[in-house]
Amino acid sequence: MATDDLTHAGAAALSALVHGRNASCREVMQAHLARIHEINPAYNAIVSLAPDDALLAQADACDAELAQGGSRGWLHGLPIAIKDIADAVGFPTTRGCTLLAGSMPVRDSVMVERIKAAGAIVIGKTNTPELGLGSHTFNNVFGATRNAWDPTVTAGGSSGGAAVALAQRLLPVADGSDFMGSLRNPAGWNHVFGMRPTQGRVPLGPGPDVWVDQLGTEGPMARSVDDLARLLATQAGHDARLPLSLQSVFTWPPAWAQTVDMLRGLKVGWLGDLGGHLAMNNGVLDVCRGALREMEGAGAVIDEAALGFDAPSLWECWLTWRRALVGPRVDALIKLPGAREQIKPEALWEYDASLGLAWPDFMRASQLRTKFYQHMQSLFGQWDILALPTAQVWPFDVNARWPQNVAGRGMDTYHRWMEVTIYATLAGLPAISVPAGFHPQHGWPMGLQLIGRHSADAFVLQVAAAYEALRGDFIALRPPQVLSA
Repeated sequence: MATDDLTHAGAAALSALVHGRNASCREVMQAHLARIHEINPAYNAIVSLAPDDALLAQADACDAELAQGGSRGWLHGLPIAIKDIADAVGFPTTRGCTLLAGSMPVRDSVMVERIKAAGAIVIGKTNTPELGLGSHTFNNVFGATRNAWDPTVTAGGSSGGAAVALAQRLLPVADGSDFMGSLRNPAGWNHVFGMRPTQGRVPLGPGPDVWVDQLGTEGPMARSVDDLARLLATQAGHDARLPLSLQSVFTWPPAWAQTVDMLRGLKVGWLGDLGGHLAMNNGVLDVCRGALREMEGAGAVIDEAALGFDAPSLWECWLTWRRALVGPRVDALIKLPGAREQIKPEALWEYDASLGLAWPDFMRASQLRTKFYQHMQSLFGQWDILALPTAQVWPFDVNARWPQNVAGRGMDTYHRWMEVTIYATLAGLPAISVPAGFHPQHGWPMGLQLIGRHSADAFVLQVAAAYEALRGDFIALRPPQVLSA
């Protein structure tokens, strides 16, 4: 089979080829390594790549197991690179921080354990912003990751390396994590699917805290909803080391056919810019409305919806929670020699702000978050799905740190331009980013968030699968490729 056919195929298709003995694990690995060596230098999506001979030897071992009638799982022999936030034995977990450049884990994270158990071969890591902070993937260890559709602009983040690796066909499927849209934003900006699962669906860690640190979650990214859901099914499931992980079982594929019929009568509440609260670049809302009109043409009922909750108070709640959770992560590094000179200023800002955080302030923010969760659940009495853009701005200059101004409004923090992602996060709800459209002049992608009620991950995926079936030719569009930076 041609190399291009192997790299353009998704994970489920490759799994069928490998298990049907129509392609070997070695051929799949060779094809992806060849494309990585050709394409990755221009985009810098995959870092800490293992040597080819070691990876091919692992692929050969997988072929030998198949020859004996064995299989480790649906990802048997397929290459994957892990976001450089999660631990994978044999690869440094740098988190994009020079202070951690030589940090070698002694065990896999829960999510990596599960991906390996399903048969995947870890080939390296995908690039991330320093300490995973900010929706622009750049750091002082590996440099910046460039957008798959235009290398002069950002890939987004913090799962930017994963999104670009997928879009440029360097990987068949990828993992990521999402705190403030870190799966949704780069997926939207690179024309792939990214999903933040219901909080607790995918156990995160284990880390130093298993009780309070519940805003971030790992999840899947893929070029198709089917691959996305299959990877989520691999990642998901309770783990006793993480007591707040969900006990309910998530399985895929569903028994029904993935067709456009799912959209007929679907009630979608379009939140837009929250009645002008969110600053938006010109064209962002138009592209997302265009995607919704496609759904409407297939029978969905699309209507304007109001958040119905005080948005400024939610932003203050967000800042409090973020300081409470990010501050200790930076604190673990701050006493190392030269730390303040090496840690990026945005992380230091989070840390310094956390030092003045009082416990009553955090409890008030937690209580407000509780009220917001209950309020969001009530909205699903009226709507089946809530919709928002995945970002408030188009991809920006790869050499900029973050947008200082959006639609004439100054951004008062390095992440204010991603406020649109905090609602699903604060309420712990499942949210998927689906490709929505492109900038009319520059051709930059934009995504649309589809948000469902708590624990309705399968329903959200079913809606996304129907959307994918509706816009198949558009979804299948491929980015140009640049062979040298």
